Amino acid sequence: MNKESLIFLAASLAVTVAVSAVGFSLAALPRPTVEAVKTPAAPESLPDIDIGGGFGKVSVIELVGFYIENPPAPKGAGGDAAPAVKRFGGC
Repeated sequence: MNKESLIFLAASLAVTVAVSAVGFSLAALPRPTVEAVKTPAAPESLPDIDIGGGFGKVSVIELVGFYIENPPAPKGAGGDAAPAVKRFGGC
């Protein structure tokens, strides 16, 4: 390798590291926001959720209680619905 190639390689690497450092500092969240995200919120402090479909607003505690009492069916259990028939989807 000649001297110009090594200088170009070193300069390109230095510019890349500098641009990455500046870009990260501009894109990173502030430290208080990161610390606030790490702490979980109490369910009582969360606002009610509008689930639509005529059900209106429901509290998070009621949603979690309903999920615990009525867990989703395991995958492949089927239930009352017939399994989907795979058909050839030609033209």
